[in-house]
Amino acid sequence: MSFAKFDDVEERLFNVHVLIIFFQMSRHPKTSDKSELESPNDKPRKLPRSFKELTPCNHFNPRKFFHEMVWKALLTKRHGTHREPKFPKLQHGEVAITWIGHASFLVQHTDLNILIDPNFANWLFLLKRIKRAGLKLKDLPPIDLVLLTHAHFDHFHKPTLRKLPSPKIGVMPWGVGPLARGLGFKEIVELKWWESYSVGDLKVTLTPSKHWGARTIRDTHRGYGGFVLEHQGRTIYHAGDSAYFEGFKEIGERCAPEIALLPIGAYYPESFRATHMGPDDAVKVFQDLKSKWLVPMHYGAFKLSFEDMDEPPRWLAELAHSAGISESVKMLEEGVPHVFV
Repeated sequence: MSFAKFDDVEERLFNVHVLIIFFQMSRHPKTSDKSELESPNDKPRKLPRSFKELTPCNHFNPRKFFHEMVWKALLTKRHGTHREPKFPKLQHGEVAITWIGHASFLVQHTDLNILIDPNFANWLFLLKRIKRAGLKLKDLPPIDLVLLTHAHFDHFHKPTLRKLPSPKIGVMPWGVGPLARGLGFKEIVELKWWESYSVGDLKVTLTPSKHWGARTIRDTHRGYGGFVLEHQGRTIYHAGDSAYFEGFKEIGERCAPEIALLPIGAYYPESFRATHMGPDDAVKVFQDLKSKWLVPMHYGAFKLSFEDMDEPPRWLAELAHSAGISESVKMLEEGVPHVFV
């Protein structure tokens, strides 16, 4: 077995980044939701003094990390298929959403093709992609806009971005723009929370989240968040990565998203919930937002935590049934567009 070759030396640091994620999740400053929203990057984080400190909790050790996150994935046969593209012909006001896998989506209107957090990698260095992307990168339609929620390697994948056909516009949080230089963007737009980018009828707003934005140990100045897209009378919300916090109610009040793309994976052990949410949180977020549709994401592709790979969608289905919202949950199949009329 051989590892995939990477055309960016930064990818070779991803194994360190994964450990840093665990370190950050376990030692995320315990502040109120209000203070987190007001100053997301003003609290310095202690750097780890040892490999042991890069683990998220006292009961978690490096051997268990490699067994659960690396070794189990290596022994798991990659599955899933690349779909032949069958993009629908849309009427004005219709929107087609294709889940590519993990947190990657293609959003299509009659006049726009928008990519969110595209990642077509089969390997993130030590981390094996267990389920293939639903589309091949070469089969994408021309892309007008790329939205990047934060700089973490599984959301901001440089080799993927570099291979996208130019020209294109990239919209991302504050401090992330320098990472996007040289990747083929004709325009790079940085936003702070609640700032918007508009062109024609399209409006993109960066919304708060409870997460963090550093790509490596020291670049804690980089921002993070979710996006609300408004176009042709439709409103779509991509939450990026986030733990549950009261700010979702404000997003619902200010933006009223009709379609909510919400993460449901990477929540176990419990300490991971400092920066991620599980299916139970996603149901609560959906209710806070008062959205019409819940589209789950951030599960099934990479093993980023200890829960079974098939647990998040199964648990979400059970919770949705109990909450009486099963008809509002759209479990998309990778590579298959779903048209919201």
